[in-house]
Amino acid sequence: MLVRYWASARSAAGVDSDTFAVDGPVSLRDLLDRVVAAHPGSRLPQVLEVCSVLVGDRPVSTQDPTDVLVAPGASVEFLPPFAGG
Repeated sequence: MLVRYWASARSAAGVDSDTFAVDGPVSLRDLLDRVVAAHPGSRLPQVLEVCSVLVGDRPVSTQDPTDVLVAPGASVEFLPPFAGG
């Protein structure tokens, strides 16, 4: 599963992306926990709180991350708020 970080999320993670091995679908909540654990001591948890999330090309919006399933092979993108337009 490919996780991409944009802008300040990339800065907080220290990398453009991470890849996580999964055996089947996982909840977005579980994936978030793995992302945070992969970057201990960073400010990534605070940045992720304000990010928009895309699973594939679908925005997650206000859905509970526990209820969002991410299929193996899917990409997840964390997009912090951007200034300007």
